[in-house]
Amino acid sequence: MPLRRYALIGTGSRAQMYLAALANDYTDVAELVAWSDPNPGRLDWSAAAHPALGAPRRFDAARLGDVVREEAVDVVIVTSPDHTHARYVVAALEAGADAVVEKPLTVDEEGIREIAAAAERTGRRVTITFNYRYSPRNSALKQVIAAGEIGDVTSVHFEWVLDTAHGADYFRRWHRQKENSGGLLIHKSSHHFDLVNWWIGDVPARVFASGGLRFYGADNAARRGLGSRPERGTTDDPARDAFSLDMRADDKLRGLYLDQEHHDGYVRDRDVFDARITIEDNLALIVDYARGATLSYALNAHSPWEGYTVAVNGTKGRAELTVVERGSVQVDEDGRTVVDPSARPDLVANDAARPASERLVVQNHFAPAREVPIPAGVGGHGGGDRVLLDDVFRGAGSDPLGRTADWTDGVRSVVVGVAGNLSLDRGLPVRVADLEIGAASGAVADSRGER
Repeated sequence: MPLRRYALIGTGSRAQMYLAALANDYTDVAELVAWSDPNPGRLDWSAAAHPALGAPRRFDAARLGDVVREEAVDVVIVTSPDHTHARYVVAALEAGADAVVEKPLTVDEEGIREIAAAAERTGRRVTITFNYRYSPRNSALKQVIAAGEIGDVTSVHFEWVLDTAHGADYFRRWHRQKENSGGLLIHKSSHHFDLVNWWIGDVPARVFASGGLRFYGADNAARRGLGSRPERGTTDDPARDAFSLDMRADDKLRGLYLDQEHHDGYVRDRDVFDARITIEDNLALIVDYARGATLSYALNAHSPWEGYTVAVNGTKGRAELTVVERGSVQVDEDGRTVVDPSARPDLVANDAARPASERLVVQNHFAPAREVPIPAGVGGHGGGDRVLLDDVFRGAGSDPLGRTADWTDGVRSVVVGVAGNLSLDRGLPVRVADLEIGAASGAVADSRGER
């Protein structure tokens, strides 16, 4: 393959996976020629962490289009905060580059319209990195459904629980403000909605949502009598507890955020029980699909364990996938724990009663249940990250499961969250067809769910 030239926007935690890939495993096909972050300290830290990258050009993100043209950039990787995705994807496409964007595609109807219009106008490619599609356990469920083993899908029940380390983390950082992230229905659940769309090969048609902020936040803390708390986790205040994140105990968090606060004032370790949180921590949705299936979905962000359960009902039987990513949150004597067990499963301590595990069971009507073997996955996100990176940098090749996701898949996932947020505000179901998403409406308009 020819060497492709890359630019990257945003060098926070998630960007480090791409930077490591560009510095090590994909140097024969990819070169980072430019990168941008509003915090120069994060660029400095990233350069030191990945010296093989050399000295990519640093630039102001507002000049992305100029840099694409001046540096002959082929692909722009967007790993900036969610509410900026549309701005940078559109700028990349208009300047003549393809875009690789972290989920979610964007956070609102305006962003959907802008990306769809630019993609159709330019003909450039937008890849959205849904790494969970590539996890062997999720691919195994896709194979079962696609092979017709449970017949035509009639309904899906999907519950995802985030624990009090990983789930709590969304309430410490910029995600806690809905204007930045769209809330968990957009930032986190777009992963899950994409899986359902992909598993059953259908498109969402109507969404009804319920939920609220019921555990984190100042009001909930006061109701439970938690008392006064330090404003942040990185402190020697004796009032800090297991919900406090001390960034001094983690080299990566300290280097990317704590040591760089003097540049931009961004505080990564806010108290999860303060008054400045505008996102929900408990959510439930009913989603009607174009071909008649119904999804019941629940997300909880303060569970004692982390993982998910999926049950897919069909005309011939039922498939059940159960995944435990962490059985309990274990904090050492220095207050340290693994924040995201899906990203670093190698560092997760096992729980004897609820060990990390994955199990796929299929049962047809009038027949005994059978367990479907799941190939071993290695690395982050159930083994999905490495396969995703191969896809991004080397191309998908032959993939009968269709795991590569483009902007239309991003639209189909994010419109569930957009409609869900509207439903939360209105207390009524929202038809996807009624959303003002312009050219993107074609991605979800086919009444038969065909693509």
